[in-house]
Amino acid sequence: MFEKAVVECVPNFSEGRDGNIIQAIAQAISSVEGVALLDVDSGADTNRTVYTFVGKTTAVVEAALSAARAARALINMEVHSGSHPRMGALDVCPFIPISGISMAECVELARDFGDRLSRELGVPVYLYEEAAAKPSRRSLADIRSGEYEGLAAKLADPHWYPDFGPARFDSRWGATVTGAREILLAYNVNLNTEDVKVAKSIALELRESGRTLKNPDGSPVLDDLGQPKRVQGRLKAVRAIGWHVQELHCVQVSMNILNYKITPLWMAYEAVRDEAERLGFSVSGSELVGLAPAAALVESGRYFQRKANASPGLPDRELVMVAVRAMGLDSNGDFDPSKKIIEWAYAEKNSLIDYSVSEFVDKISMPSPAPGGGTVSACMGALGAALAAMVANLSIGKKGSEDKAAGLESIALEAQVTKKELLRRADEDSDAFNDILLALRMPKSTMEEGVHRGAAIQEATKKAASVPLGSAKACLRAMELCSNVLTLGKASSATDAAVGFLAAKAGLEGALLNVKINLEGIQDPDFVMVVNKDIKTLDAQAAVCDQAYRVLLSKTLGF
Repeated sequence: MFEKAVVECVPNFSEGRDGNIIQAIAQAISSVEGVALLDVDSGADTNRTVYTFVGKTTAVVEAALSAARAARALINMEVHSGSHPRMGALDVCPFIPISGISMAECVELARDFGDRLSRELGVPVYLYEEAAAKPSRRSLADIRSGEYEGLAAKLADPHWYPDFGPARFDSRWGATVTGAREILLAYNVNLNTEDVKVAKSIALELRESGRTLKNPDGSPVLDDLGQPKRVQGRLKAVRAIGWHVQELHCVQVSMNILNYKITPLWMAYEAVRDEAERLGFSVSGSELVGLAPAAALVESGRYFQRKANASPGLPDRELVMVAVRAMGLDSNGDFDPSKKIIEWAYAEKNSLIDYSVSEFVDKISMPSPAPGGGTVSACMGALGAALAAMVANLSIGKKGSEDKAAGLESIALEAQVTKKELLRRADEDSDAFNDILLALRMPKSTMEEGVHRGAAIQEATKKAASVPLGSAKACLRAMELCSNVLTLGKASSATDAAVGFLAAKAGLEGALLNVKINLEGIQDPDFVMVVNKDIKTLDAQAAVCDQAYRVLLSKTLGF
């Protein structure tokens, strides 16, 4: 939940009828440490199962390979039939960035997976979407054209030689397509009518492909080249249809949002609402099918906060609930964020920052060196940032603060980001110390083992210095935010901003102590020189900030 690298993988296997095979592949995925299997969706008519799992980068690749190994032994494409297009036992395997990882990194994961799959199983593999090696291979539909039945001829064509593996038809397996893409959101908006024509009309207005212009007799309007003229829809990267939902006694505009960064959830909802009102109808809620990344709901929450002239600088969990209430995401049933938000469904349960306050304090008080001062320093900084956000949020919308609204919003938003970073570093500091302990326990009975152990200790110690250095930099930013909000915020909240400043300052000083103590054990003079330079810079910046804060505090509170 706090920006650790999380990747989603959604492999599609050509088996949707045999429960034993479906379960065996699911077990192969779940057996890999570091991944969480979130969903298994099978269809008998399509004879296809879609697995959704998330995890850390290397673990996700290992889980996909584990699933492929199981499928290699269990699925035979020679006897496969189904309504869904397919070309292989493991038909398509996309890697999707969720948080803390870039699309470029997911491209590398896909290429690594494709290379290893082809070498281990001896099967042809194609790359698509963002990982495509050729522009002509970006589209899954183009690669899959001809399907399994046409694969032997396709592999004999040099234009269609696979990106990895042999250009040889494997009748039992077929071929696999892998790549990287943005997450697809399946999102439905309810209308207060059972007239499906209304939903279909709205879908045509909104979907990117739009609608074909028609003559009065119903025939398509043709352009100068004799092709049907189309009017593009309002929403880019969106596919949409209208349908009737019997159990809800209403119709829905059902959308696939191919890239929520281009068309956010809130924009899709508002567009349906606009079109419905234009036709004399209204929306009565919506639903998110499957899971979504936190960012998709958080950004929607910010939009609706701004629409209500309220602060968007709230914690992520509150922003998610704002979005749920504004879009009626719970209108068709309960919306449990811990199960519907990908990162939160996968959140590690032993995270220090998920403890209650009393549990956390008790944990610190135990006779164990970790968590210790570095973790507490990061938490102090996080509390400082939280108070900066609080004061900004209290001040937004208040009489006399109208001309300061933009500055206050900026502080609230940045304070939430800084708070999250410091909470993440609170856990990382404890992890870094534990890495040193693991390195110290490595064997050293031979010269080779001793060299390997020494190198591991040095790397772990560098990490133990780097993590609190990052905490110190974030604490300085929290100090600056508290000082800024002391100027812009409500006078009645000045002491809250002041306490935030002092907490962040304590966090900075504590973090730098942890950096310095770890530097003593580092044998890399260049690393030590660079870090010492950073320490000197941070000390100087903190002193300037502290002096300005004291002047400001005296002016604001008179003491």
